Amino acid sequence: MSGLAFFLVGWALAALLMLLAWAVQWRTQDAGVVDVAWATGLGVLAVGYALLADGDPLRRWLMAGMAGGWSFRLAGHILLDRVIGKPEDGRYQRLRTHWRERTQLKFFGFFQVQALLTAVFAVPFLVVALAPEPPPVPAIAAAVAIGLLAVGGEALADRQLAAWRADPAHRGRTCRAGLWRYSRHPNYFFEWLHWWSYPLLAWGTPGWWLTLLGPALMLYTLLKVTGIPYTEQQALASRGDDYRAYQRSTSAFIPWFPQEENFDARHRD
Repeated sequence: MSGLAFFLVGWALAALLMLLAWAVQWRTQDAGVVDVAWATGLGVLAVGYALLADGDPLRRWLMAGMAGGWSFRLAGHILLDRVIGKPEDGRYQRLRTHWRERTQLKFFGFFQVQALLTAVFAVPFLVVALAPEPPPVPAIAAAVAIGLLAVGGEALADRQLAAWRADPAHRGRTCRAGLWRYSRHPNYFFEWLHWWSYPLLAWGTPGWWLTLLGPALMLYTLLKVTGIPYTEQQALASRGDDYRAYQRSTSAFIPWFPQEENFDARHRD
């Protein structure tokens, strides 16, 4: 099967998954399930490409393990943290209000756009799965190291934020614990870092440059679309001056040392 054929099959599978997610949304009136389906779909495509493609087995199964581990962890986190027992995300509530009587038709289109994006984001997985030769050992080592660091860092950031929010004394205050002291969005940073594993796994293969779609598209999404802009808008609305002080003292994305004088001033009793 050609690369284009694999892509079209992957897109069809993602479209089917999003159709099921759209039906769940219609029943539950919670469109947040689209985010769960997006993360799950990437893992399904990664494992599917590893099973069906005829590239080097080491590349294929490293890719499947790394992409599957990342995507299924993220899907589970979104499901438990944002969907089950939670109100619908404000983004989707606003769309529901704006679309009114055509809500379900427009949500159907929205979910199917996400299916196409899932197939596009999975292109790096396909490039790795089709690579015919074993990868260089240094590239394997670097890819695995980055993958483990990224998934571990993202999971740690999610746990630290959940622990902070679980304490009623922190209501209305911004988390500055652990990784959140060095970045306002460490979970997003590690999510983006994860995508650099695949250019390394595909090193030396034809079409290697296509794997750069992963980090490039993810960076644009996080910085300009649904990541940081929306999250910070919500934080400013709910935490006001406390979050403005956090913005002044702390790196937005790449972890770095905070401006100590601002950080200390904000916490001085």
